[in-house]
Amino acid sequence: MNWIDVGALDEIPLRGARVVKTRSGCVAIFRTAEDELFATSNTCAHKGGPLAEGMVHGRNITCPLHNWVYSLETGEAQGADDGRIPTYPVKTEGGRILLDGDAVAARAA
Repeated sequence: MNWIDVGALDEIPLRGARVVKTRSGCVAIFRTAEDELFATSNTCAHKGGPLAEGMVHGRNITCPLHNWVYSLETGEAQGADDGRIPTYPVKTEGGRILLDGDAVAARAA
């Protein structure tokens, strides 16, 4: 894994998100109320909505455009046909957020 430092953990509020621009597209980093981190594509599979602008609830994100709900763990849409968004490994070390750059690049290929 190629861990890339994408910012400080305290830059993302609980139940908030941050967008990281990569060569492979935008990745959304989500922080849950339980202080867990998840990384997914920032683009809704339904109509391309900006997921980082959606509502984080539990381990889910709701798209702000049409209310599609995705699991932050698996990327699967709940109650939708064949809806799925890519997810990426993310972790924290010393208060910094690290994203697996290899996984992001592989999904874009």
